[in-house]
Amino acid sequence: MMAAPAFWAAGKTDANSGATPVASAFKLKYAPSLDMFREHAGQDPIDNISFCHDAGFRAMFDNGLLGRPIAEQEKIAAHMQKLNMELGPFVLYADFSVTSFVLNNQEVRDMLKAKMLEGVELVKRTGVKWALVVPGRYDERLHRDFQTANVIDNLRFCSDILEPAGLTMVIEPLNTIHDHPGLFLTGIPQAYEICRAVNRPVCKIVNDMYHQQITEGNIIPNIDGAWSEISAFHIGDNPGRAEPTSGEINYLNIFKHIYSKGYQGVLCMEHGKSMNGKEGEARVIKAYRECDSF
Repeated sequence: MMAAPAFWAAGKTDANSGATPVASAFKLKYAPSLDMFREHAGQDPIDNISFCHDAGFRAMFDNGLLGRPIAEQEKIAAHMQKLNMELGPFVLYADFSVTSFVLNNQEVRDMLKAKMLEGVELVKRTGVKWALVVPGRYDERLHRDFQTANVIDNLRFCSDILEPAGLTMVIEPLNTIHDHPGLFLTGIPQAYEICRAVNRPVCKIVNDMYHQQITEGNIIPNIDGAWSEISAFHIGDNPGRAEPTSGEINYLNIFKHIYSKGYQGVLCMEHGKSMNGKEGEARVIKAYRECDSF
């Protein structure tokens, strides 16, 4: 049996019947994207999933899952199931260029119905549990309170379609300062208020901690305040949106806090790398070992 790669030697290894030992699983379900470790695993998503499993990850995510060929979707899901790995949220609707959820009209609802039904079909093929939704742009010609009411009504409409399929919609607040100016949903307290008003078990929050560090900070108190409505997390340090330990966010303490609350869901590694090439990929794994060492 070959020695474990040095960059995951911090994890315990098991003498599996393969060339490379498998690192011990992380305490939380950090989820790399399907192309995060291409320098080590190549282009094939199945090889990437296997590589991530051997490195100790027990989840993956793919924002673009809905756009993949059906046969590839099914192949990814089957391999994940074989390895007992969780498939994190995919992007079901995230159009940053138009007003949509903030409006009350039939055209918007027809569009949303079609998108939600696409998600229902994807569940049937893959068993994925979460679908990411961004409610679109803010409308400067309509009072914010009317827009909030419309967003709540449209999310209830979507929930009625998704709930029978067992698909949870996670709405994502994004920062308007650096990345996405003009969007309606920007903060965790705002998202919490909306989810409470929607009052459907399949309408929850994905807390993107990179975006929230820019928008409002106060990450751990906001996690606690919105805990009942959070179903997924996104990870990324700031500035730079690279792996933990590359910026100002204390992910060691955040992960320890989330773990202490009994969180069993997925934390999507929606970030880049602070270094290029294989060295950069190795640094990502090492950073997660460091931040998972609580």
